Amino acid sequence: MTAQGFTVFVTGIGHCGLAWGEHGIVGTQLPEGSEHRTRTRMRRLFPEAPETEPPPSVGHTLDDIVALLDGGRPELCTVELDMTGVPDFHRRVYDIARTIPPGTTLTYGDIAHRLGMPRSAQAVGQALGRNPFAPIVPCHRVLAANGKDGGFSANGGVATKRRMLAIEGALADGPTLF
Repeated sequence: MTAQGFTVFVTGIGHCGLAWGEHGIVGTQLPEGSEHRTRTRMRRLFPEAPETEPPPSVGHTLDDIVALLDGGRPELCTVELDMTGVPDFHRRVYDIARTIPPGTTLTYGDIAHRLGMPRSAQAVGQALGRNPFAPIVPCHRVLAANGKDGGFSANGGVATKRRMLAIEGALADGPTLF
């Protein structure tokens, strides 16, 4: 995936990053604890890409991410992602995760079953742990068995996952399964 540019922008949970290329979004970054650390991470992930204003189509995606992390319910499932280099299994997991509406959750096992691979829950978790498109691919909406948090590879770990779920209303009375 080759990025043509990236930007760092403020959201309800901190500064996020978004990189784009000729074939769509090539990567996102949830907050790294500060604007500087998020920008540093984006420069490390996309060293050839300049930091610049996004084109209008990417600007709409950025606005939708801001709205989502502010409690809105924008449709991110149609955002074009450049999955060049993403393994096929991961793509299939991400496609299923993108169908989970805000405010609802699935388990790793649910996704494994939807893949037709019921014994692959651990592999599903590993794929989501390598998700380069959060929150467009909403890995935070995927929980371990019995509604337990599971892991979360973004800065802040499970606390960030729980915060994102709370913003979406998925934790009001416990997780809402989809």
